[in-house]
Amino acid sequence: MATRAPDRPTAVPRHRSERFSRQLAYRLDVKASPYAYVMPFLLVFCAFGLFPLVYTAWVSLHEWTLLSDVHKFVGLDNFAFLLGDEYFWNATFNTVSIGLVSTVPQLLLAIWLAHLLNRPLRAQTLFRVTLLLPNVTSVVAVVVIFSQLFGRDYGLINWVLSWFGVGAIDWNAGTASSHVAISTMIMWRWTGYNALIFLAAMQAVPRDLYEAATIDGASGFTQLRKITIPMIKPTIVFVVVTSTIGAMQVVAEPLLFGTYSPTGGPDRQYQTLSLFIYENFAKLDFGYASAISWMMFVFIVIAAGVNYLLTRRSGGNLT
Repeated sequence: MATRAPDRPTAVPRHRSERFSRQLAYRLDVKASPYAYVMPFLLVFCAFGLFPLVYTAWVSLHEWTLLSDVHKFVGLDNFAFLLGDEYFWNATFNTVSIGLVSTVPQLLLAIWLAHLLNRPLRAQTLFRVTLLLPNVTSVVAVVVIFSQLFGRDYGLINWVLSWFGVGAIDWNAGTASSHVAISTMIMWRWTGYNALIFLAAMQAVPRDLYEAATIDGASGFTQLRKITIPMIKPTIVFVVVTSTIGAMQVVAEPLLFGTYSPTGGPDRQYQTLSLFIYENFAKLDFGYASAISWMMFVFIVIAAGVNYLLTRRSGGNLT
């Protein structure tokens, strides 16, 4: 009896295999390629952002100095001592004070400058570049120049104030005066930068709205208040949050204004939280400095969150 040969497996048509391969490649491209594009940023962020943050939290739980090879675990003792440290609360007050004095006028002036540049003007590019120049100037040069301007005996500011009968002010000595001087430096550096961000947002506002408002007799200030600010509300929220974060981290201006003193003056009258961290790092007390860093991180998150909520609920009407 003849035996039957086993059936051969049915071959998959070639065109089906190629179509499946193309579909698989397409799905991988759509699903996986976005992660591949952001992977370099994630790697850099984990290496230089997330890891230092976690490691600093670990160091803050220890009595960690370079003077000893043994790092004793102390738990939350650094934070408990920090909450009772008057120098910490003084630095917190100085940071908030300088932040408010520098940020609020800076943002209002930036919106006003952006509103002026949003009109048809000659040499617009020149004005925009001029606004950006203070931001690209070296902070050391800025502080040196402003230190001369705010000099007690030969400063230009005191000379102008003398026209109005105001006596010579020692800007470095007082708390309020030093905060005003440092805030002026910060405003000079960042107002133009924020103005360009606002200007970019204003360029996207439909021109028809301004034309209709002009026909109705609305003034420039009314157009700014009723049209421009509500339309650029997301940008305002972004700038407020980033400016708050920057204000909480200010370090170069008070450090250089105090002739490289991390104490912020003899009475710590303008020592910020960043300077307080730098002072303790200079003392090689890494555990306590890390605890201060984490408290500052918490303050930044709270301040940014509060500003975000207030700005969002304001409905964009900030004037």
